[in-house]
Amino acid sequence: MSRLTVRIAAAAAGLALVATAASATSASAAPAAGNAVINESNAFFQQAAQAGVVAVPLPTATAGYNATTGLSASFPVTDGTGGLRDFFGGVRLGGGLLFVDAKTGSAVSFHQLAFSFEDWTLTAVPDGSTTPVALFDPAGDNAINYSGTTQNLTAASLVLDAAGAQYLDTKLHTAFFAAGQSVGSFTVSYTPAS
Repeated sequence: MSRLTVRIAAAAAGLALVATAASATSASAAPAAGNAVINESNAFFQQAAQAGVVAVPLPTATAGYNATTGLSASFPVTDGTGGLRDFFGGVRLGGGLLFVDAKTGSAVSFHQLAFSFEDWTLTAVPDGSTTPVALFDPAGDNAINYSGTTQNLTAASLVLDAAGAQYLDTKLHTAFFAAGQSVGSFTVSYTPAS
């Protein structure tokens, strides 16, 4: 075997080793993790109930209730990039949301929820569509902090986005929803993939 052949074989073996190591490293890397929680205030819940409107989280999201803070829907983080502090990137969330208007008998469900750090908006894709709708916007006092690699956002207020309010009113045949309407509060806890 010539020196050139030996060098090429050694280089190829080295590249294969590097590729295998990189593949093993990426395969064992931890995925993005965390959750986003929408807390529906008691005031909004009562107004919605009087209008015959109910919002329910869909699997893999989970529902909860606290007498002080009201109803909550927790959505697991399934993917994410960027950072809250830099207003860059965002997180994708598991689960879905179902809105029902008992008075009109109409319903609309959403999946593919995402929170954009750039647009500061929570979007979701209506079932049967491919176009995301801006549903909610964090408002009021927003606190961002980091604990190690975990990024946390606490938004004192969560309001209906104008596009979301219009979409929900149209689909549910109601006039209940309004742009800027206070829904409750919003938190995100997000650890990027490692």
